[in-house]
Amino acid sequence: MALIRGNDPSGKFPNVLAGFENIQRYWEKKFNRPTAKILPGEYYVTINDELITTVLGSCVSACIRDRVFGVGGMNHFMLPSSADEGLLSEATRYGNYAMEHMINDILKNGGKRENLEVKLVGGGQIIKNMSDVGARNISFVRQYIVSEGLKLVGEDLGDIHPRKVLYHPPSGKVRVKKLRSLHNTTIVEREENYKKSIQKEPVTGEIELF
Repeated sequence: MALIRGNDPSGKFPNVLAGFENIQRYWEKKFNRPTAKILPGEYYVTINDELITTVLGSCVSACIRDRVFGVGGMNHFMLPSSADEGLLSEATRYGNYAMEHMINDILKNGGKRENLEVKLVGGGQIIKNMSDVGARNISFVRQYIVSEGLKLVGEDLGDIHPRKVLYHPPSGKVRVKKLRSLHNTTIVEREENYKKSIQKEPVTGEIELF
């Protein structure tokens, strides 16, 4: 599977929107479409006939699109862990930041807030006897959707399985494959590294939601 970053000189892949030059893309043969592959902490927005994919453990992805104009995107995030109740607001602010960045890019590229629809995926408790980070992520993202008045049209949340997700913003179709077992430690290692990075580098500044 050949991965490319940025715009493709051959023209096989449509140009990426500004700000997404570092996201890796490849050609998904099964669906015959260019596909953006996002990792924990990343998101991708497109106006083209593309797929967006990721693999989720305890993280959550919000798949959001303008159902009229087709522009949309998918993110991959978790809240910073917080045993201290005093840090809860910081964790929530991080979640807001993760959601609002993507929504702002959808609106900047032609989306209308009143047309947005949301599908939610992930938040699995993939390792037994560990704190349920996934449940906190689910609770946050559901509350966020309600508080922002967004339209939730579907979800596949919780359970104990990792998930591979494919999202097609033009149609709004989400394909989810539940992975019955962890064949390797890649998913856990990626999420652990991501969790450490967001605890070391807390969000600064405020985001204005268009």
